[in-house]
Amino acid sequence: MTQTTDNAAAAELDSEATPFEQLGGEAGVRALADRFYDLMDLEPHFAALRAMHPADLEGSRDKLHWFLCGWLGGPPLYEQRFGHPRLRMRHFPYAIGNRERDDWLACMQQAMVDLHLAEPLQARLRAAFAGTADWMRNQPEQASTDAPA
Repeated sequence: MTQTTDNAAAAELDSEATPFEQLGGEAGVRALADRFYDLMDLEPHFAALRAMHPADLEGSRDKLHWFLCGWLGGPPLYEQRFGHPRLRMRHFPYAIGNRERDDWLACMQQAMVDLHLAEPLQARLRAAFAGTADWMRNQPEQASTDAPA
């Protein structure tokens, strides 16, 4: 068992622990951000999501790590560097519809599974990520092309 896993397991016992603490602090959040971006490069079904990002993902990895640290109850690393996250404004140049939202959520879900996060923590994070990802949409819903005429 790794130190990150040991810390996360201990934090799980404390119902008052923040998600940041339950993940094992900065190292656990970094592992989640790294696995999320690794999956974009490894899994063909995340190709469209990957195409929305720069060729070099290091900056994206860092920014997600810094943002998630604060968002999950740890130190506000992103805000210390860049100020308020302004998520919608910063993502507005990208067309984010239902498919992009769902792909992002699926990629993050797979990252959580791959890191063997405890199911209660996964459920808590899934709910939080889903609300934020839905709020990030800036494209109208597309009517299904499979609908009867």
